[in-house]
Amino acid sequence: MGALKPWHIAVLVVVLVLLFGAKRLPDAARSLGRSLRIIKAETKHLTDDDERDLAEKADAQHGRQPLPPTSTEQRPAAPVQDPVQRTRDVS
Repeated sequence: MGALKPWHIAVLVVVLVLLFGAKRLPDAARSLGRSLRIIKAETKHLTDDDERDLAEKADAQHGRQPLPPTSTEQRPAAPVQDPVQRTRDVS
């Protein structure tokens, strides 16, 4: 049912010739070919960029250094003042 038979192609060609004319079909096919070439080149360029980005990310992660160890000694906490008491002292 979904198979494309030779007579389907023939009908399609006849319809295209009637719609566009025999003179414009080669130009249309040429521009379609150019467009497909551009799309193919851009798609390849995007995949190359993705692969390059992945390689750069892998190199960047490999070059990371661990954080220096923090001292276990804790500073004495500053005494917490009540904000209300602080405003009373200022007044």
